[in-house]
Amino acid sequence: MQDHQPVNFKFNNTYILGISLISALGGYLFGFDFAVISGALPFLRTVFHLSSWWEGFLTGSLALGCIAGCLLAGKIADKYGRRPGLMLSAGIFALSSLGMAFSSGLTEFVAMRFCAGIGVGMASILSPLYIAEISPAQMRGRNVAINQLTIGIGILVTNVVNYSLAGKGDHAWRWMFGLGVVPSALFLLGVIFLPESPRWLVKAGKEEKAAKILNKIGSKNFADNTLKDIELSVQQTTETSYSAVFAKAVRPMVLVGITLAVFQQFCGINVVYNYTTTIFKAVGASLDSQLFETVTISLVSLLFTLLAMWQVDKLGRRPLMLIGSLGLSIVYVILAVLLKQQASAVWVSVFVLLAIGLYATSLAPVTWVLISEIFPTNIRGVASSIAVVSLWIAYFILVFTFPVLAEYMGAYGPFYLYAGICFLGFLFIRNKVKETKGQTLEQLGQNFIAH
Repeated sequence: MQDHQPVNFKFNNTYILGISLISALGGYLFGFDFAVISGALPFLRTVFHLSSWWEGFLTGSLALGCIAGCLLAGKIADKYGRRPGLMLSAGIFALSSLGMAFSSGLTEFVAMRFCAGIGVGMASILSPLYIAEISPAQMRGRNVAINQLTIGIGILVTNVVNYSLAGKGDHAWRWMFGLGVVPSALFLLGVIFLPESPRWLVKAGKEEKAAKILNKIGSKNFADNTLKDIELSVQQTTETSYSAVFAKAVRPMVLVGITLAVFQQFCGINVVYNYTTTIFKAVGASLDSQLFETVTISLVSLLFTLLAMWQVDKLGRRPLMLIGSLGLSIVYVILAVLLKQQASAVWVSVFVLLAIGLYATSLAPVTWVLISEIFPTNIRGVASSIAVVSLWIAYFILVFTFPVLAEYMGAYGPFYLYAGICFLGFLFIRNKVKETKGQTLEQLGQNFIAH
């Protein structure tokens, strides 16, 4: 179904892009904590005498915090609004970054990384949710993908900083984590100037405020039409509850959202992001080379995310997901063979970067776009939180198990498993995922319910 909105709508593109970028700074926090562990692990293994089990748990403790953060964010988003939740996530992240930097023992460090996860988890659901709700349908995919772009920028900048700090002594890891206070403080300051989501305002009975914001976003006819659609959607909804999220009418879209979220993690690419140093150590690369690879990976990820932003509203969500999942399945098999045969680091790097490029163009941004747009207004906050909680549970399982699997199977073994999962994901997307580009959030909700 094509967007029924008139083609003469005018939009304040500068305003829309500005508030999208500010909100997407939440993605930067995600990228920071995602990348910082890769550069810090060589130091943490020595400082805390980590076994493979503890290495996996320390890495995955962020995800456990993210689960708590997502559950908290869903309730805050629906009760108090999207903006207060974004402010809280920034504050929590700032304090936990300092907590990790000044940790005196393993238990204290893991506890602080768990708290950082709460901030990241809240931002991971609220940033794309907010952007989706303030963006017109014609540019929603691109704008939500900005969140993935800031994740990529966070990963790149953090890896560059890690690389530059690596030779600064045994306490370099403290600086790596402590510097997280800078982006979180900037995020907090930015959110102060954001408007509340018009869709949440209508749901809260504040139509006049919603109308003012919609008139800032676009022309009067856009504001009037959108306000009418939102009011109709809200009138047809009931109070949100977890049972409502799994009601028969909306269950298909919820299950699709959960499956896509889990697949985005079980596809295995975050093993490459989090354990870059471990993978390249397996083929004999030096510590300096290992950390340089983290920079190269994050640069490629950022460039291909830009490609995804260009194509997500043109080519569409579904084709990108199909290409990415099948492509990763093939690349992983080749990568596993290279690692098993102890191929040169150059060849391993080529296929690692190819996998990163495929992921950054498809599963990375498009999954967040779909999660932010396929749920009806009345359950969007809670349903999105359930989907993203599922994503973080899958992430924890992935990063917790990799060091153990690599110890028993070799660094190459898990990639055969990830290849099989990617092929199953390809089949699921082909059979179950509908195209969503160019439709309003209200249309999408009705379409999924109707089918």
